[in-house]
Amino acid sequence: MIGTIVISESDSTIKLLKSYINEVGKFNFLAGTSDFSKAYDAVKELSSAFLIVDISGYQEQALNFVSKVTSDFPYCTVVTVSDKPDMDIIVRTMRVGASDFIPMPFIKEVFINKLNMIYAQMTGEKPKKSKCRVISIYSNKGGVGKTSIASNLALELAKITKENVALVDLNFQFGDVTTFLDLQPSFNISHMLQNLDKLNEDYLLSTMERYKETSLYVLADPPYYSHEDKIPVQEISRLFEVLRNAFSYVIVDTSSGFNKQAISALENSDLVFLLTINNLPALRNCQRCLELFEKMGIEKEKIQILINRFMENDEISADEAEKVLGKSLYWKIPNNYFTMMSAINKGVPVSQVNPDSNVALSFKNLALLVSDSLYRGNNYVKSE
Repeated sequence: MIGTIVISESDSTIKLLKSYINEVGKFNFLAGTSDFSKAYDAVKELSSAFLIVDISGYQEQALNFVSKVTSDFPYCTVVTVSDKPDMDIIVRTMRVGASDFIPMPFIKEVFINKLNMIYAQMTGEKPKKSKCRVISIYSNKGGVGKTSIASNLALELAKITKENVALVDLNFQFGDVTTFLDLQPSFNISHMLQNLDKLNEDYLLSTMERYKETSLYVLADPPYYSHEDKIPVQEISRLFEVLRNAFSYVIVDTSSGFNKQAISALENSDLVFLLTINNLPALRNCQRCLELFEKMGIEKEKIQILINRFMENDEISADEAEKVLGKSLYWKIPNNYFTMMSAINKGVPVSQVNPDSNVALSFKNLALLVSDSLYRGNNYVKSE
């Protein structure tokens, strides 16, 4: 088992984390202390170590300790926790060497799941994978087409696989999924988060808005802006766990920027489509986003570049875009302004406006590519 030390000023935090660590059974709880020097000396005696550092109190001192211990002992994995989470401190903890940040108060199931993931990373053990795949559409720049891609991809996945697909609107301020699909749901994500304890597959399928006669179910954004600050990030992570048990695919339309909802989506995703358009400012912005993902410790393998509104005669070619980004393009959605705008204005998927258009075929082929079904091999249709 891996030697584990908890560093915190709070005895109750140490006691709680000790109970979680012992329940997992893969870590050997060695000590709980508020003394950084003692913790450092203890790590020196170990061949493999795991530290949980509470940075709620002496933040600068704690961050300096994390930086020193991760620099001096490469075999030591550090996770930071805090009851005052914000984006700046999360990024700073990653920069000084922490492998993860967990906000307080803890949700037991989420924390234990995180411990199992850390154990797998430290030992090379392959964790058991859920059947479900969570796919987030993300851009830190607005107006690039996230919602249209999320909506059309989700519907095509439902049509192709015939399996249950969830489309989740995590843009709590400017969510548009229900507008794009012309829906008026009775329930939204706020309701789900307030009823996490009763959520199961039957409850989700009966309360989420089903899109017509398909196997696509929509979870709408909150109706009022004020709901955003009332939703703890831990509950969003818990919601993802519940969705994984009920759906084969979960497609997430994230907000732009790095708020707590977007970060939670990125961390809980199996695949992230980092969306951009093909002009230099957007590509540079995308490049900076990739750099920040790396600093945050998000796995490179699950980040894939998707270019929207692509034209073959653009001044910047696909090859040039890849050189700017330092990463291959995963997919290109062709520019078809009139078909897309017609679909948006009518509140329908693009395949309903013109199923033979290049953009409709592109969405179908993208769904085939990311799906795990045999349809990928049998029904591939070339997009012109």
